[in-house]
This record gives sequence, structure tokens and C-alpha cells, in this order.
Amino acid sequence: MLQMICIDVDGTLVGSSNVVRNDVWEALDYIREAGVKLVLCSGRPAFGQARSYAERMQPGGWHVFQNGASVVRVDTGESLSSAFPAAALSRLLETATQTGRLLEIYSDSQYASTLRDEEAREHAELLGVPFPPLWPSELHDPVVRAQWLVRHGELDTVRDLTPSGLELHPAGSPRMRETLFVSMTAPGVSKGSAIRSIAQKYGIGLDRCMMVGDGENDLQAMAVVGHTVAMGNAEVAVLAAAQHRVGHVDEGGLIEALELARQL
Repeated sequence: MLQMICIDVDGTLVGSSNVVRNDVWEALDYIREAGVKLVLCSGRPAFGQARSYAERMQPGGWHVFQNGASVVRVDTGESLSSAFPAAALSRLLETATQTGRLLEIYSDSQYASTLRDEEAREHAELLGVPFPPLWPSELHDPVVRAQWLVRHGELDTVRDLTPSGLELHPAGSPRMRETLFVSMTAPGVSKGSAIRSIAQKYGIGLDRCMMVGDGENDLQAMAVVGHTVAMGNAEVAVLAAAQHRVGHVDEGGLIEALELARQL
């Protein structure tokens, strides 16, 4: 059996209902009790619903949040998080003000938003956090990540508005189908770099690790592990990159992936 399974949230652990199915939790409990380390590997922050998912998935374990910018052990709060470049952050905030676009910035424990519109409200509900968030000037903790919220098809537009050198991690959510989340982290920071750090902490070889995901922000994670699984609802690039394909998230595809892990 594999020794570590990394699991994305939106489109993998949760589907259009934005909740984890009971049979999925049962399958996760079973494989954890068999000795496999489970690692939440999400673009979501290390608070709100994602934190709750991580605490239930692997209590006392290391988990990946914010596309690798936050790497947190959920029982002690120990962090391996990576700071966001200050100059790039200043430019992003200035651009957001000039263009009127929705930009979010995150620390390990809080977040701020340049707008408090309906999309910002819907995203807070998706994350399971109170609305409204802080204004950027009110966020005093070290920033680890920034994120544009745009329409699908606008990736090239915000790419041109983003300072060079940052890592971009575009992803969607079955709950907010019209929104593309373009997450930005410091150079070299991704789900892949975070998984490397956690595997080293656990003393597990990457060849004995699996990544299960559906979005482009999962590709760098898939590039570092020995076993890769795409959900049936995955983007085309993820389907092409993965070694295995399972069912749609809303049809229990993650359960299939966990059953596959028991055979490898």
C-alpha cells in the first residue's frame, strides 16, 4: 500500500454541494487507520472549512494550503509557510485599485479583499469564513499568497497584470462555476514544493506518494509524486498528465482513488 495520499479539495474532496460525502469520510477513515498518511492539498487557506477538513482527515498531521504557500501542522500550528514578495504585493494592490478587479491577499490565519461585492461574499461562504473580510490595510500578519477572482477566459488578461516571477495557480470550483481563481505564490512555491517538504518530514519517499486532483494547480503536485489520479471532472491537462482516472467528484470518484491506492 502507498504511504501518503495528497488530496485536493474543490472538485476532488468536495463537489457541487460544497460538503464531503459521508461515504467519502468513511473511506478516508479506513485508509488512515491502515497507516496511510493523508494530506489535504488545497488552494484554500489554512482556516475555515479547509482547516476543519484537514483536522478530520489527518489529526496531528501536516497539510498543504494556499497552493503550497501555507504548510501547517494542524495540531501544533507549526508552519513551513513561504512569504509573498513585498514589492510584488504592492504592485498587485495598486493594479487592483486602478482596474477595479477583485484581489484577495492571505496570511496563514486571515485574509483581506479589495472589494466587498457579491462575488467576494459568495467566496467567503464557500470558504466557510465570516463576511466581510479585512481590507488590505488591516491585514498585518505576513502575507503568503495573493489571488485574483476573474471570469473564465480572463487568465491571459490577469497574467499580463501580474508581476513576473510569481507562480500562478489557476483553479475553479464546482460551487462557483463562473469564477476562475488565479492564485499567486512566491517563486518556486507550489503544491509540489509543499508535498516534498511534508514527505521529508514524514520520512516517506515520493515514489510511495499519490496525488488526487482535478485542476491545473494540481499539476505541479502530480509532477513530484510516484502515483497520480485525475478525477472524472478534471480539466483536460490534468486528465492527460495523470496515470489513472476515476469517477466524477459528485459520484464518489475519490472513493475509487482510495481503493486504487490500496492496490498499489
